[in-house]
Amino acid sequence: MKVGPVLRALDGRADVALVHTGQHYDRQMSLQFFDELRLPHPDVDLGVGSGTHARQTAGVMVAFEKYILADLPEAVVVVGDVNSTLACALTAVKLNVPVAHVEAGLRSGDWTMPEEINRVLTDRISRWLFTPSEDADDNLLAEGIPADQIHCVGNVMIDTLLVNLPRARERAVSARKRLGLSDRFGLVTLHRPSNVDEARQLTALMGALGEISRDVPLVFPVHPRTEQQLQDLGVPIPNGLKRVEPLGYLDFIGLLDAAALVLTDSGGVQEEASVLGVPCLTLRQNTERPITCKLGTNRILGTDSAAIATAAAEALERHQEPAAIPLWDGKAGMRIADVLVRDLLG
Repeated sequence: MKVGPVLRALDGRADVALVHTGQHYDRQMSLQFFDELRLPHPDVDLGVGSGTHARQTAGVMVAFEKYILADLPEAVVVVGDVNSTLACALTAVKLNVPVAHVEAGLRSGDWTMPEEINRVLTDRISRWLFTPSEDADDNLLAEGIPADQIHCVGNVMIDTLLVNLPRARERAVSARKRLGLSDRFGLVTLHRPSNVDEARQLTALMGALGEISRDVPLVFPVHPRTEQQLQDLGVPIPNGLKRVEPLGYLDFIGLLDAAALVLTDSGGVQEEASVLGVPCLTLRQNTERPITCKLGTNRILGTDSAAIATAAAEALERHQEPAAIPLWDGKAGMRIADVLVRDLLG
């Protein structure tokens, strides 16, 4: 979702190779995203797979180093904040290949989150820092990053959302029929270790979701990692939750667009919900997307069951307009390409 807009914007303007690290849990699901987003299949698939943070990061570095030494790129573009992001950036910069970080400058302030470590370290070693919003610029400047390395370009996730929204809305019609959904339903995503790795915490969240589902049906696409934890910890899913397999991008966005609210611990969903005008309740103690809270489209609730249930009831009673955020206009990928082409090709 993040690399697609940049790839398309560079098409015909520079020679580009698409490298897939294979970090995702489900290979088939990963390839489905390439097809749905009409992306070319990767030029290189490192096939690293899942594992501990150390094994995954090291595996990507070893495999990506071989690729860089063979292909000798002039620059490496990395996106987001996953282990692959840091691994590829670190590998490239140690081989004196400059790095561009797309979605730079986001900060949660929570160093227990692996993503926060990945974000900060990747930003520190990147030459180009492409930020989605002004608050990210402020974060980087406060950390001493030179202003001429920072480029506020907008949000590539929203580029992908806007391009694919018409198809997603078409898909949502059949998806809702298949799931037996009425005009009013909610959507749930949970995958962060802080929410799903401890039995007491996961049980409390399931209890809150069960209470909310008495008022509105909740669709729960279960992440592979969450599925495993539910089984291992013996935590039951309440009857009111419509448990479904992980959804493809188009089906998920279509359902999100039609939902009365979304409860999530995902960063990207906070942004997508804000643009779509769907009330978002974030089941975390913090967020690296504070702009969504500033606009009132997103509420940070932590994991208190009573607070979550109360906030959901309030959200279901109000109408929310889509947020208008500067530069979230579907042109972030083009702005990124313009900077890279200018600096690399003159």
